Amino acid sequence: MDIWVDADACPGMAKDILFRAARRTGLLLTLVANHSLAVPADANIRMLQVTSGFDVADDEIVRRVKAGDLVITADIPLAAEVIAKGALVVSARGERYTADNIQPKLNMRDFMDTMRSSGIQSGGPAALNNQDKQRFANELDKLLAASQRE
Repeated sequence: MDIWVDADACPGMAKDILFRAARRTGLLLTLVANHSLAVPADANIRMLQVTSGFDVADDEIVRRVKAGDLVITADIPLAAEVIAKGALVVSARGERYTADNIQPKLNMRDFMDTMRSSGIQSGGPAALNNQDKQRFANELDKLLAASQRE
């Protein structure tokens, strides 16, 4: 299992948890972003900078991900694409996206996008809190442990 991070919008607390997990497990962790990011000097942690542009980082993740890899993202369309390739997906809030729950999430995202484009302001997601951080760490540990048992 390799771990891919949609790093343009990934919060620092999630990156810190991922860095520790990569060191502990030895799994390859790749942060993909269209701007440079500082990453620890570990052989299995790398930063892949892509060109600027709409969905360029997402497209690169989709191109490189393999079945059984883990992707960290809150981007619902990206999650749907990598799930279709057999990857696992978790958001930085610790929410697991699966083949069973991604279609309703895509539908809601599209609905909210339509509402915003018609001028209705819905606000954004709530700020991350300690409960989100714990949920993310727990879900990540659960997936990594299952991966190492296989």
